Amino acid sequence: MSRIIPRLLRVVVAPLTLYGCAAQAVMPSLDGAGGHIAARRGRPGHVVAAPHASSDIGTGDIAAAVAERTGFGLVVATGFAVDADARERPGRRYQVNRPREGVPGRPAAEESGSEGARRVYDAYERRVRETAQSALVFYAEIHGNDHRESAAQIQVATVGVDREAAFRLRALLELVRDAHLRGHPDAPRLQILIEPADVVRYSASGAKRDGILKLPRHAVHVELPQAARTQWRETYTAILGDFLLQAPGVVDPALAPR
Repeated sequence: MSRIIPRLLRVVVAPLTLYGCAAQAVMPSLDGAGGHIAARRGRPGHVVAAPHASSDIGTGDIAAAVAERTGFGLVVATGFAVDADARERPGRRYQVNRPREGVPGRPAAEESGSEGARRVYDAYERRVRETAQSALVFYAEIHGNDHRESAAQIQVATVGVDREAAFRLRALLELVRDAHLRGHPDAPRLQILIEPADVVRYSASGAKRDGILKLPRHAVHVELPQAARTQWRETYTAILGDFLLQAPGVVDPALAPR
């Protein structure tokens, strides 16, 4: 295992600088939806995405950096707010990666479907498929949360990953984390939880049932706490990038980098 470590409804095709990366295309604001979806192709069948880059602070930058590090295709969605944030609570948003709308941090059971949410999701799915260029064999989605109980955890929901593979993925991410943290002793040592080896709070049930996670053969849905997206973003972006470079080969040896 130690050897693993070193290593939207029109489309306007135009150059776009996105989170430090040159994206090949941008999908302009959908009528009434107020958002954009930008993408750049990479390794066929492999995509890293941030569907909530505006509300999940830092995730767009992280996804773009991970795409650079791994060679994966990149999809980033920004905007898509239904209601503006208020001082006492976050606003309602289109969930983008599923045809629902809801409030960030609230249970999937409280979400509702709408025509706008379906249009946004259909555009997002199309962009992911286009970016994959072929069958979507490995998909990584980057999210953020500010829940107090998970403030010291990275939680990973999965698709197409059995319990044994989840243990291997957890071991890999822990080894990569510890290797990087040796050079950053002040950084928090975030706990790693990966389903089905672990019980996770953020299981991505909505996206699995009726959204983007129905598409890939294998997927990881990564929930990052605030510390990994703000003060220690650079450190944990490098950790996540090195992990995702190797993760496809852990769940399926045929997907190992050559």
